[in-house]
Amino acid sequence: MARLVILGSAAIVPDMEHDNTHMVFQGDECAVLIDCGSNPIARMRSVGIDYNDLTDMILTHFHPDHVSGVPILLNNMWLLGRRRALRVYGLHQCLNRVEDTMLAHAWDEWPDFFPVAFHKLLERDNQLLIENSDFRITSWPVKHYVPTIGLRVENKRTGFVTAYSCDTAPTPSLIDLGRDADLFIHEVAGGDGIGHSSARQAGEIAAAAGARKLLLIHYEVFDRNGPVDPTPLIPEAQAVFPGPVQMAHDFDTFEV
Repeated sequence: MARLVILGSAAIVPDMEHDNTHMVFQGDECAVLIDCGSNPIARMRSVGIDYNDLTDMILTHFHPDHVSGVPILLNNMWLLGRRRALRVYGLHQCLNRVEDTMLAHAWDEWPDFFPVAFHKLLERDNQLLIENSDFRITSWPVKHYVPTIGLRVENKRTGFVTAYSCDTAPTPSLIDLGRDADLFIHEVAGGDGIGHSSARQAGEIAAAAGARKLLLIHYEVFDRNGPVDPTPLIPEAQAVFPGPVQMAHDFDTFEV
């Protein structure tokens, strides 16, 4: 059975229990990392995913809490002797900057480095990223401060659909992205109307999409005043979403 593992659940400022939001979908023949938190290789190892099992990485946008782990991940896998090629997907605005970052780390001088193929996506609805025997993954542009994509992941064996909003304010594309999803993962960093959503807005979007279950992610756990309790977000979403609502936590695992 394919699974989704939440490797990090926090918004941009993490704490000891919550890394920045990133996750991995693991099937029979592939493992797909969505964004790249601070130490993904150790987190994957802790849930039984070897660095050589990682086949693909999708970067939703170029903000530090979503891409800062890329250099250390690639460097660690190289130092550990990886030879298997890795495919990396993202919008050109993101991948161009990731390549520049890697050049700043002089990765072109790392001897015997494994192949990395960058696949630059079009910023359009229902853009196909990955299709293999495990998953069909498509993307939709969403509404954030920089060009950003949300994702829809379909298990080709079971038909189970996972939708992930990524960082976004409410926008019409989210309805199609999450249409009839079995699990809708929606960020709840705050309803600023520009680049993020409140828990109530996440519930309204999931309800409009006809999703069966809502998982709240990318929430604040620490601000300038100290620790933040995210648990009130659950009843806020429950007030407008008729299905089950759950808070994502680091290392939560779901059969998908």
